[in-house]
Amino acid sequence: MSDPVTTWLKHLEVNRRYSGHTLSAYRRDLQQLVTLADGKPLEQLVNGNIRHFLARLHSQGHSARSLARMLAAWRGFYKWWAPQSQMAANPAADVRAPKASRGLPKALSVDQTQALLEAPALTTQTDPASLRDRAMFELFYSSGLRLSELVGLDIDYTQTKGHTSAGWINLNDREVNVLGKGGKRRSVPIGTQALECLTHWLEARPQFARPDMSEADQAALFIGVRGGRISPRVVQSQLTKLVKLAGLPTHVHPHVLRHSFASHVLQSAQDLRAVQEMLGHANISTTQLYTKLDFQHLAKAYDSAHPRAGRKSE
Repeated sequence: MSDPVTTWLKHLEVNRRYSGHTLSAYRRDLQQLVTLADGKPLEQLVNGNIRHFLARLHSQGHSARSLARMLAAWRGFYKWWAPQSQMAANPAADVRAPKASRGLPKALSVDQTQALLEAPALTTQTDPASLRDRAMFELFYSSGLRLSELVGLDIDYTQTKGHTSAGWINLNDREVNVLGKGGKRRSVPIGTQALECLTHWLEARPQFARPDMSEADQAALFIGVRGGRISPRVVQSQLTKLVKLAGLPTHVHPHVLRHSFASHVLQSAQDLRAVQEMLGHANISTTQLYTKLDFQHLAKAYDSAHPRAGRKSE
């Protein structure tokens, strides 16, 4: 990996607070660029090189979606690197990747979500881990957070020599503050159920605390049995167990709770801009995908309710 790429990734990690998952994806995409450059310094690449690289990857069977993601990483890198290396222009600026069809985000129905969050395995247990999981999933669905935002939450805003909060909850104001993609700050309301569950978890949290915890772990809202900040993998594992215990017939990734939040709020409020703000989407076109989910919901209701919807013409 070239020095400029390593420096840019460090910049995204420290200054923009990108998640480990995003940084890993960028690292792979930029390694691909370095490989394709075949020893040619990145500052010597021009628009034609980038177009040739994409065409080459496309002929090798890379999907339109992966090419678009790769191009976005290259474009972001050069937006930062081109001015510093005195390049005439960003060589990836006006290059377009093949169009990819955008699939609909997966979301649970309202009934499925209720069955998940009200599963006896979650609501009847009072041990610290169960209280944590219930608070975690209620907050996830209540506020439509990303997984990285959820695990990055602190109890309060904290700024010390060793740690500065990226996100935190404010129970008095009933809101959660997060630093989303691109370093964009937003505040989202916390629902009553989530607020109550968070209160119970915070009362039990000291049972997981350890005297040798780091400053970041001491501030963390959700911690594990060993006192460390909970990891995305643990969230996924706990949700998978809950889905099975709740008897849901589908695989539910944590992000499905975010999609469900967006879909259900949009069904009720019909306010696309408000949902965009709560999700932290930079472009409303991303949020508009949920209107298609809403239309599917209405179409199913129509098919089951309209007296002639399901009849074949004779």
